Amino acid sequence: MSKRYLILADGSVYEGEAFGYEGEALGELVFNTGVVGYIETLTDPSYYGQIIMQTFPLIGNYGIIEEDFEGRCLCSGYVVRSWCQTPSNFRSEYDLDAFLKRHKVPGICGLDTRAITQHIRDRGVMGAMLSNAPKADLEGLRAFKIQNAVSHAAANDTLIYPAKGEKLFSVTLVDYGTKKGIIRELNQRGCEVTVVPPSMTADEILSMKPDGVMLSNGPGDPAENEECIAQIARLLGKLPMFGLCLGHQMMAIAAGGKTIKLKYGHRGGNQPVTDVKTGHTYITSQNHGYAVDADSLKTGVVRFVNANDLTCEGVDYPEQCAFGVQFHPEACAGPRDTAKLFDRFTRMMGGKSFAAE
Repeated sequence: MSKRYLILADGSVYEGEAFGYEGEALGELVFNTGVVGYIETLTDPSYYGQIIMQTFPLIGNYGIIEEDFEGRCLCSGYVVRSWCQTPSNFRSEYDLDAFLKRHKVPGICGLDTRAITQHIRDRGVMGAMLSNAPKADLEGLRAFKIQNAVSHAAANDTLIYPAKGEKLFSVTLVDYGTKKGIIRELNQRGCEVTVVPPSMTADEILSMKPDGVMLSNGPGDPAENEECIAQIARLLGKLPMFGLCLGHQMMAIAAGGKTIKLKYGHRGGNQPVTDVKTGHTYITSQNHGYAVDADSLKTGVVRFVNANDLTCEGVDYPEQCAFGVQFHPEACAGPRDTAKLFDRFTRMMGGKSFAAE
């Protein structure tokens, strides 16, 4: 293997070995603490513009399985301690190196990813580069910012996914970079899902006469999407609404709140979240660098908080028959603790009182 370097905006340089696509990568360096689920991570559109670093030391041991893809691979680069060149799994179709080459994602291995993670936790996420030379334009790295992310991650067409079994509800899913798991969870609950692009207006969505609206996950700074937020504001209170991750953040802004950028975000399948209404704590899958500022909320009630840092993880809007959560209840590849939130959404579409939830 040839040498490759991970260069951070603060001037830190880490030497490793190149794998994956032959080229350079520029992006925001973030870390994911998942033990499993690298396939779902690599195909999560919410990683648009980011260089993903896995804290788990061995990645690629069960190969690549296209059936498990969550969406398009939009990350900029990939950083691992060690990648498995001989995956062992009867479902495996090809290896990690081939995947990265196919999707033009440069990778680097042989680094102490946990030490770099500690560095990011201390300094915060920052611009970074994967390069074949140990030097880079540090001013350019410091100025790097992910922009227009939703336009790169979202669908442009309208697609319909039929319900599994009897059709009970029609759901319009606004796609800001959605994951297949969201569609699958709704389909399994008798929902016909119509996926629409983020450019669709509130009037166009209402003319479809759905039973409910789902706002998907997606990449980037939520406050950047002013037109999307304006349309969400026009939908609030018109019919049941459920927002996930970016959708939850934009719903909060539409309701008069604000979002903040976290120092290093929450990414992985082991984030504890407490339901302040019941006192129960769940383990959740997350991928976000922004959070709703609970103190900024003008309407709605904080329902979930992160048990580690007490940041807002979910808001209920009883008067608008809407709610949003920061984490991923569809949780591919796990955990499944909060999948019942999809049941809550279907009960709301069925006319059950919001207060009972």
